[in-house]
Amino acid sequence: MASVNETVGAIVQAPSWDQRVAQIRLVSQRHGTAEHSRIFAEVAREAYVPHLAPDFAYIHEAPFYEAPYFREAYAAAATATSSFTVVDETTLSTTITDDPRTLLVFRTILGLAKTEFAQATVLVAEATNGGGVSAGKIDSMERNGAPATPAQATTIAKTLTQIMDGSLFGDPGGGLRSKQAKIDTENGWSSASNLATTGVPYADFLHQRHYGGAYRQVLDATSTKRGNLIEDAVEQLFLSAGVPYLRTGAHDQAEIARRFELQVQPAPDFVIFDDSGSLRGILECKLVNDGGTARDKALRFERLRGESIRLGGIPLFAVLSGMGWTRVNDTLGPVVRDTEGRVFTLATLDQMLTVAPLPTLVNTHDNG
Repeated sequence: MASVNETVGAIVQAPSWDQRVAQIRLVSQRHGTAEHSRIFAEVAREAYVPHLAPDFAYIHEAPFYEAPYFREAYAAAATATSSFTVVDETTLSTTITDDPRTLLVFRTILGLAKTEFAQATVLVAEATNGGGVSAGKIDSMERNGAPATPAQATTIAKTLTQIMDGSLFGDPGGGLRSKQAKIDTENGWSSASNLATTGVPYADFLHQRHYGGAYRQVLDATSTKRGNLIEDAVEQLFLSAGVPYLRTGAHDQAEIARRFELQVQPAPDFVIFDDSGSLRGILECKLVNDGGTARDKALRFERLRGESIRLGGIPLFAVLSGMGWTRVNDTLGPVVRDTEGRVFTLATLDQMLTVAPLPTLVNTHDNG
């Protein structure tokens, strides 16, 4: 009878993924159920945890939020206003008309989100029975340089002026403070022009980051990409390798159940099939940074394993990301067990193509 350490070593040191799967299948024959949790936790710790990466250490590239784009808009705004010293309504309106991207700079000086600034323009426009400027229009001006109408440019200039001189919103009530009560706007345009010429003390710069959260805007703007990070990577792998697959969603749950007889709801993130349309594998992606959440998500793989067994042992794959999976006893260990070791990360994703049945499916489908 093999010891726990011997079994763990055989699994971890297996020369191929398929042989690792074969070694994991022997666990139930070589060991009593009391030892299974320990074995899978140790396998997870030694073979899989080292490939997990903290996804919170990175952000998606977003050109609109990067320094080069902002600096171009800033240079235009600073030049047109002589470093924010000439900021009458006419100058502001002309600046915005000549280069609509400068609105990004002026709005950022105010510290308002697009929707907040759009609502502020409505308040200003009401005084002249005019219309405000929508958040969508503001976004297209800032992001794409979409031209503003003369009326829109005038309304924006009036809004900037009235917010900066404190006349639009008035004094806040008890316990509140204005969003313009900050280092570059506390004394209106004079604060902005002073910092534009003298610079910002590093302590004040860091305080603003602390107050608002570093990368908060770009994280919010790319939240969809972030949520689909693993799924997009898997799809790109299958596309480039010519593996037939379907990426499931809320729109095709009934179709997936009818076509492949999958009864688990919701369907796994990916179903893999052959040229005859037969189901050959199911794959689930999970990005989790919290151990408690990972424990809950691990139960999903237990359900998928049951479905895999019901369908005759269809291989179950997992692609995981996030440091929540480093909690091995009740999270990653059970996933290794339920997938028979077919667990991959973004760092090992390309190796998935070496695991049965994927080698036989490569270049069998034109995913174009």
